[in-house]
Amino acid sequence: MKYLYGPVPSRRLGLSLGIDLIPYKICSFNCIYCECGETTKLTNKRKEFKPVNSIIEELDNYLSTKPELDYITFSGSGEPTLYKNIGKIIEFLKNKYPEYDLALLTNSSLLTDRQVRKEIKKLDLIVPSLDSVIEKNFQKINRPHEDIKLAEIIDSLIEFGKVFDGKIYLEVFIVPGVNDTLEEFKRLNKIVEKMNPDRVQLNTLDRPGVVDWIEPASEETLKNAAEIIGKKAEIIGQYSSNIEKMSINSKIREEIIETLKRRPCTVKDLSNILGLHVNEVNKYLRELDKDYEFKITNEKRGRFYFLAEEE
Repeated sequence: MKYLYGPVPSRRLGLSLGIDLIPYKICSFNCIYCECGETTKLTNKRKEFKPVNSIIEELDNYLSTKPELDYITFSGSGEPTLYKNIGKIIEFLKNKYPEYDLALLTNSSLLTDRQVRKEIKKLDLIVPSLDSVIEKNFQKINRPHEDIKLAEIIDSLIEFGKVFDGKIYLEVFIVPGVNDTLEEFKRLNKIVEKMNPDRVQLNTLDRPGVVDWIEPASEETLKNAAEIIGKKAEIIGQYSSNIEKMSINSKIREEIIETLKRRPCTVKDLSNILGLHVNEVNKYLRELDKDYEFKITNEKRGRFYFLAEEE
């Protein structure tokens, strides 16, 4: 498949068929924790990066077989709402395949655009990010395009929450030493009260991000945040279920192991070698991380993974 990937087991969405509308690492943010790597083109301009009719045709071919899915999810390796015809794809899916729930993973940056809010209004679930409600922390964690303003994002999330009929799971990524303070959590609590999402999902690092210094938040920090933010807050744990086990192809797993023993690779390198989407590669790396200790180096072309032979 050229535009679809998976189905991928998700910690939040179960078995999810991904739709990737954006070329690799074109995004409106350059988040320090992104497991897909550095943003190569930072932009807030919407375009038809890939032909919309081809995407619809591939969806139609795949969904005509009636696969079992928990969600069809707009996500991938860049910000999905940068795709200017996302509304046309949503309309097609809702008209021809109404039995499937549609989700969007978004960094929230383009929700300030009235047209974007109109296009995504028919979705069943939106998972927007709001990693900080303090400007300096927002800049340090998300490193947004210069035209993107935190105050406008917050206002748009509150306004959208009032008119959206589907579910909203607000995601907050906790970075120790940046957005893990009492002040941050109290301010976030006030925004949550105004926005009224269905859930507030607290997340933290489970795989290396873009910068070397970022570490996972402690369980105590996450619990403290959940207590202050309120009853809608939940801590997103490591996803594991029969779905995940079933989705791991032993041949692909061994191919990744042998490749990383021979030479260091980035996630994008493995994606090209194996013909898998970067999100699927990350799924395998998460699984392998339970049994192997990666040697990781940051170089100009990105973050390289290597499995040295045991001595």
